[in-house]
Amino acid sequence: MSISKLLNQFLGGDGPSSHANQTHNGSGVVSSLANKLPSGLAGGAAAGGVMALLAGNKSARKFAGKAARYGGAALLGGLAFSAYRKWQTQQQPSQANPAQSPQVATSQPDAYAYQAIEKSFKSESVYTENFQLTLVQAMISAAKADGHIDNKEQTRIFNAIEQMDLSHEAKGVIFDLMRQPISVTDIANGAHCIEQKSGVYLASCLAVDLDGPIEQAYLNRLATALALPDELASQLRDQADQAFKTAA
Repeated sequence: MSISKLLNQFLGGDGPSSHANQTHNGSGVVSSLANKLPSGLAGGAAAGGVMALLAGNKSARKFAGKAARYGGAALLGGLAFSAYRKWQTQQQPSQANPAQSPQVATSQPDAYAYQAIEKSFKSESVYTENFQLTLVQAMISAAKADGHIDNKEQTRIFNAIEQMDLSHEAKGVIFDLMRQPISVTDIANGAHCIEQKSGVYLASCLAVDLDGPIEQAYLNRLATALALPDELASQLRDQADQAFKTAA
């Protein structure tokens, strides 16, 4: 089974007529991610996204419903890069280089360096199949953080997933992940560079109510496990919040 297909189905972005699918051939795995991520974060069961069933956050569902129209992908990488760039511009020159992506030569002029960084945020070397599975784990874990998915709710979600047009294997993977305890350490172990760490954290922010104290505590633990600088984590949260407001 293709993990890429699992992630796409998880987020409800597997429709043949979606804009994201039209752009998939142009930029590979990550191009499709724009369509993958947002499309499931709020379309509801009618859109086929498992994530829509998990989200207890109305804002996330609205965002996903709007974002699905634009096909998404470059969306996740683009949003993460935007937050990263805002964070970098706030750093002193002496502080910026250590945080810069290892894929980017520090001797490049700023404009060219940022172009290279943006490409790295959307590259296939970042969105490997293992990392895409980590994204699914991260969103499930974040959605469960506030405790609204109790045994009764989990049964309802499982029943709804059973009715979805997913392969038996895909359903099995999702059910297993839903049943398993997933720690922030487990998630952090699946993110190995600043691009992946930013993507995991942003995806988690897009799956929760950012104003909830339980969710905030969870995101703080995740940022610590990912070793994200506080200011970068803040920019990623702001980016998710802005996405919600735009979709409202």
